Amino acid sequence: MLRMAGSSEADEALMARFARGDVVAFETLYRRHELKVWRYLYRSMNSQAAADDLLQEVWINVSQAARRYQPSARFTTWLFTLAHNRLVDAFRRTRPALSLEAAVEQGASWVEGLAADPRSEPSRQAESAQQLRALLDAVNALPPEQREAFLMQAEGGLSVEEIAAATAVSFETAKSRLRYARARLQLLLREQV
Repeated sequence: MLRMAGSSEADEALMARFARGDVVAFETLYRRHELKVWRYLYRSMNSQAAADDLLQEVWINVSQAARRYQPSARFTTWLFTLAHNRLVDAFRRTRPALSLEAAVEQGASWVEGLAADPRSEPSRQAESAQQLRALLDAVNALPPEQREAFLMQAEGGLSVEEIAAATAVSFETAKSRLRYARARLQLLLREQV
C-alpha cells in the first residue's frame, strides 16, 4: 500500500495525471513530498541554500520526466533516486565537507521524540537539547554512504530495497550500510553518555 498525504490518490496515479497536463496533480505530489526530500537534502548538504537549489532541481527533473515515468517502484523510491543523483552531482561540483546541521527543523521526523516539551522544566529542556546535539553529531560522524542510507530511511521512510534502488547498490550493500550506521550510532551515542 502506498503512503499518501492530503489526497487519497496514489502517487503513481498523480504522476500519470501530471504527464497528461494536470498541474494540480503535480502540486499535490509536491506538497506531499517536498518537506521530506528537502530534509534529506539539507541534512546531507548542511546548507539551506544548497538544499533549496537541489530541491528545485529534483522537482524540475520530476516535471521533465513525467511523460517517461514508469511506475516500476514506489514513486518515493524514484523521487529519492532523483534526489540522490542531484546530491552526487552537487558533491562532484563542489566537493564540500559532508556534515549534518545541528539545528532541527520543525517537524523533523526522526528527532521529534528527543525535543523536550517547551513547557517542561529547564533542566529537562537542557537534557533534551544535549541528547539532540549528541544524536546529530553522531549522524554527522557516519561515513557518507551510511549517513545517506540512514537518512533515506529515517527521513524518506524508504525500505532497504528502495534505498538499494535509489543509490544503485545491491540489497545486501544497502542493508549492510544501514546495519553499520545503526551500530556506529549506538556506539557513538554510548561514548557521549
